[in-house]
Amino acid sequence: MKFSPRHTALALAIASLAALTAACNKPADKAADAKPDAAADAGKAGDKAIPGLPTEKEQVSYMIGMDMARSLEPVKDEIDLDTLNKALKSSLAGEKLLLDEKQSTQIREAFAQKVQAQRIAKMMADAKKNLDDGQKFLAENGKKPGVITTASGLQYQVLTEGKGAKPSATDAVSAHYKGALLDGKTFDSSYDRGEPATFVLGQLVPGWQEGIALMPVGSKYRFWIPSKLAYGEQGAGPIGPNQTLVFEVELLDIVKPGGK
Repeated sequence: MKFSPRHTALALAIASLAALTAACNKPADKAADAKPDAAADAGKAGDKAIPGLPTEKEQVSYMIGMDMARSLEPVKDEIDLDTLNKALKSSLAGEKLLLDEKQSTQIREAFAQKVQAQRIAKMMADAKKNLDDGQKFLAENGKKPGVITTASGLQYQVLTEGKGAKPSATDAVSAHYKGALLDGKTFDSSYDRGEPATFVLGQLVPGWQEGIALMPVGSKYRFWIPSKLAYGEQGAGPIGPNQTLVFEVELLDIVKPGGK
């Protein structure tokens, strides 16, 4: 239930190009010892016909262009493609460039600061909207039949009540679950992976710790977890700042410390 933070656009671009360079600079492996005829056959096999890209050179060029486009997608509105192409052509041709290294560094740093400021401003705006939307939703949801609100603000509904034991904070639990945002978009699901997940209860976000501790084994509950009991202002991966989360959790088993 932990997600890595997103990289910045510039970091993505650098990482993409670095990965490509590393792949091109890999030391020769056993394939280099292959017979010349086999190598020639492999080269022909790699020259597959692709509509609009008949040669290997064109295919590789297009692939690099796709990688660059994906990396630069977050800042696409800040880029003039004609100027970008001009810089690529001049640099690769060894021509005199319009920027020296000092100017390039200054522009890069200023642009990185601008992108960071925009990212922070958007995150703050999203955080406020998500918090407002979540509070409004929970206020209305708490009035629905069968929805229980705890002192912390966690809301839950019993879909199926099991008859097993309830887990403690030191237990690991085996569970099936589906997590979604308020708009219904699923961001994680053990059902989709085809196998239940096992968690140490004390290592989960507060909303999960509290909610699962309420469940007897064999139960299935629906939880509405306010952001303060989930990932807060930072969010995580596909979860934005201050987003309220919706989970359906099916508690399958309790695994005691040292248990198999």
